[in-house]
Amino acid sequence: MTAEDRFLWLEDIEGEAALAWVGEENARTAAALTGDPRFEALRAELREVLDDADRIPYTVRRGAFLYNFWRDADRPKGVWRRTTMEQYRKDDPAWEVLLDVDALAAAEGEEWVWAGAGVRYPDYRRALVQLSRDGSDAVVVREFDLDAKEFVEDGFRLPEAKTRIGWIDEDTVFLGTDLGPGSLTASGYPRTVRRWRRGTAPQDAEPVFEAEASDISATGWRDATPGYERDFVSRATDFFHHELHLLAEGDTLVKIDVPDDAGKYAHRQWLVVTPKTPWLGHPAGSLLAFDFEAFLAGDRSAHVLFTPDARTALAGHCWTRHHLIVETLADVATRIEVLTPGPDGWSRRPLADVPPLSSAGVTDTDPDVSDEYFLNVDGYLQPSTLSYGHVGGDSELLKQAPARFDAEGLTVRQFFAGSPDGTAVPYFVVGPDRPDRPGPALLYGYGGFRDQQTPYYSPVTGRAWLARGGTFVVANIRGGAEYGPAWHQAALGADRVRAFEDFAAVAADLVARGITTPDRLGITGASNGGLLMGAMLVRYPELFGAVVAKVPLLDMLRYHRLLAGASWVAEYGDPDEPADRPHLEDLSPYHNLAAGQAYPPVLLMTSTRDDRVHPGHARKTAARLRELGHRVLFHENTGGGHGGASDNEQAAHNQALAYTFLWQHLGGTAT
Repeated sequence: MTAEDRFLWLEDIEGEAALAWVGEENARTAAALTGDPRFEALRAELREVLDDADRIPYTVRRGAFLYNFWRDADRPKGVWRRTTMEQYRKDDPAWEVLLDVDALAAAEGEEWVWAGAGVRYPDYRRALVQLSRDGSDAVVVREFDLDAKEFVEDGFRLPEAKTRIGWIDEDTVFLGTDLGPGSLTASGYPRTVRRWRRGTAPQDAEPVFEAEASDISATGWRDATPGYERDFVSRATDFFHHELHLLAEGDTLVKIDVPDDAGKYAHRQWLVVTPKTPWLGHPAGSLLAFDFEAFLAGDRSAHVLFTPDARTALAGHCWTRHHLIVETLADVATRIEVLTPGPDGWSRRPLADVPPLSSAGVTDTDPDVSDEYFLNVDGYLQPSTLSYGHVGGDSELLKQAPARFDAEGLTVRQFFAGSPDGTAVPYFVVGPDRPDRPGPALLYGYGGFRDQQTPYYSPVTGRAWLARGGTFVVANIRGGAEYGPAWHQAALGADRVRAFEDFAAVAADLVARGITTPDRLGITGASNGGLLMGAMLVRYPELFGAVVAKVPLLDMLRYHRLLAGASWVAEYGDPDEPADRPHLEDLSPYHNLAAGQAYPPVLLMTSTRDDRVHPGHARKTAARLRELGHRVLFHENTGGGHGGASDNEQAAHNQALAYTFLWQHLGGTAT
């Protein structure tokens, strides 16, 4: 089916006919799932773990305070709050509530969802608070007084849009927003960067930079580091390429002469670059540091901070006042080091030991002031621990999350599956060690946009799946970045099939090892992972017993015309380009559905308020599957945005639907 699309009307997000169809499908799904006795038990347990008062309240430091956003059973929309380090060390810290989103939503009659806040540096007295209606990517912006704990009546304020905004000084911000025709790119993001002064209309803000309409977006920001104050603008030409410009005196643009596909930013005296293709003799995936001023003058001498090999990749890095903390992966196992610049170059030493088959990551530092760091460690069966320390000094255990499911008798193992082209694809298996007794298994994958799938502790997966006898599997397929840029680039465009082949190879390997059987193997994925689910459905239906696709991307011939879809052309290809259209026709699950195929049962889940991946993808695919006589259920949450849920109650409901569906079809007797 590539010519006529009889279900195009379902792309009318708020259309009367489309919403009536959604209502009928939701009722059908509720009848099939919520009456199952497993549903209510799952929903109640998942709400309990999502609202868990003993989970770790992760923070970010802004001056003397540690800030946190918190949801629980009593505050479903959440509160923005802060505390001191002295209090945070306690088991039950005293928190100062700054903004109660539940109270705000009730007062204004809006389904507000917290979307973050930019606190003004260096006085930390004002913030630019962002609020989303029901979880959409578009936000309203309001200036907030942290001393008075109220919105500033005549402060910076913007209506709903996919806005980019950041402080320059107490009376000026960099602004990119929807100001009418010509102000947004084809992807729906800001095209211009403006300097907006307090007391003036945003339409009168001074233009600083303008991207092309075909670009993804334009962004401006102030680096306020004392002694290194600089302004920058960035032009994203596609999802993986961007130009970086120093905004010099008189708003003169000085382009930073680094490849557009490289990550790049300035920090104090350094220009930090992560090339995605070989550059200046350094391999893709390296971490390089240059003297910023010398680089502008033409010096290309690099300090090499990390060089990858065939099994290792850069996972992340962050600065403290005097050091750089570098996180790397070796066969998807975390390593973490501290690098320190000195007169004779950079020295390095381990920061912490990470247990096997676990993950570690720095959650916060205070790079302008101190060498403090907060380090989180967790794993599939290992609840999170949060440590606090200073580089070069001792560390202390600050917080320990409780175990929220019974892991007795469960193990974590890593295997490698052979993809058809000979590539070894790693995957993690979490569950009972029962080689002689295959059981229900749930395989998760994503495989796109340089994502890295590392071990993590999930009370939801633990309660709903592992504790009920299931095995959980995570596939580190190509399209991600577990092995650096080449792992991602191997599945771009027409090569997206490599990711599909990898995932199918993991599924076949699970069966060959006796972990599960095809009729007891379920799969799940979201967003780009939803595309993966659709591909498995039409390409390898015999491998699976059930499919759950959340906020999925499924129509690959129209995705670029729907909401933010134009921004993903660099990942998949352009349907309007004759060179790309044939492979997109082949990749598109929606257009390759057929009658007479033995498809496993499918649950498609989306959100009316998803303004990133259009709900029409899931709607049209559900309608087409039903027309062809296949087993399909569909659920569309009216709120939630791309995350699928606006609060823990919605999240628990959605997760309970998915797990009830999986247990129904994979032969489980879990209650």
